Amino acid sequence: QVQLVESGGGLVQAGGSLRLSCAASWSIFSINAMGWYRQAPGKQRDLVATITNGGRTTYADSVKGRFTISRDNAKNTVYLQMNSLKPEDTAVYYCNAHIDYFPDAWGQGTQVTVSS
Repeated sequence: QVQLVESGGGLVQAGGSLRLSCAASWSIFSINAMGWYRQAPGKQRDLVATITNGGRTTYADSVKGRFTISRDNAKNTVYLQMNSLKPEDTAVYYCNAHIDYFPDAWGQGTQVTVSS
């Protein structure tokens, strides 16, 4: 199963920016879709953004216009650029890899905290 390692989380003031990275253990070109999810304390894990191996992207309504997902196939890495951060963006962010006919793979998560 593909291994995923997230990085880039941290503490930032409202209005600030962070970029998350997710490094995969094998070629992401062979992965049908990769995405970012987040889970705040006491809440379910929600979709933030996804990107297919064809480059098609989707976003949660709450992050449209502020977050951008991208991928670098040469580096086997997916990024989440987060701008204009709000306190409600505070959560643990998880990277996800979806390969058809196989269980999804998840990273260990990275904490993002936005102070007001």
